[in-house]
Amino acid sequence: MQDDGSASCACKGIRRCLKCEHVKGTEQLEANEANAVHRFRYDPETRRAVPRDADSSCFPFPGVFLQEDFISEEEEEALIRTMDRDVWNDSQSGRRKQDFGPKVNFKKRKVRLSSFSGLPAVSRALVLRMQSDAEGPPSTPHLDDSWLWGERLVTVNMLSDTTLTMSLEEGLKEEAGLQVEEVQVSVLLPRRSLLVLFGEARHRWKHSIRREDIQDRRVCSTFRELSEHFLSGGRHEEMGAKLLDISLSFRGTPA
Repeated sequence: MQDDGSASCACKGIRRCLKCEHVKGTEQLEANEANAVHRFRYDPETRRAVPRDADSSCFPFPGVFLQEDFISEEEEEALIRTMDRDVWNDSQSGRRKQDFGPKVNFKKRKVRLSSFSGLPAVSRALVLRMQSDAEGPPSTPHLDDSWLWGERLVTVNMLSDTTLTMSLEEGLKEEAGLQVEEVQVSVLLPRRSLLVLFGEARHRWKHSIRREDIQDRRVCSTFRELSEHFLSGGRHEEMGAKLLDISLSFRGTPA
């Protein structure tokens, strides 16, 4: 769970927030923004990327599932109230978070269960609803790990609307006119909506939340499923079974 209404700064590396920009500067960020970019917006009805200017044409944008009003106002209020009873920890991205997952060393590909207590009780109803509704799911641009985490990345967006920016820095080779320069597709995330990324949107396109797209406090709950390596028949099947058993106890506390 992540809170973009941070009250303190823990930024590391090239990351910047409003609290540390005057100390670290913004030269690197501005240099990154200076490159030419083709900008599109995602149309959930046609599932296509629609150009923001007349110089480009639409193209298919698979791998995005968006459901508005996934939770009610009452459910949102109850979820936030429960989350705010726990401590929000500063993260190196400048945001605050509550992490309910296991400790993972992705470089060495090791998972530790010692501090892992499962998903929080408040998430039980959401998980059950996701299993029936989503079956086929500022941060810097990034791709989520695919060794431990599986096909779908699932997010519930709360407290305010925002926009997820999908980016392909090397261009879109299969589309004329988009083969060299960066391509960005903006996906509007309404308040209380469910977003699922899978396929190319999960594995090929980076995703991020730009600062200008956060106007008010925003909290998101992100859920991940295990990769095939941790499922039945996979190399880490035994570890995967333990992770699932602990997760679905719904007794988790923030790590």
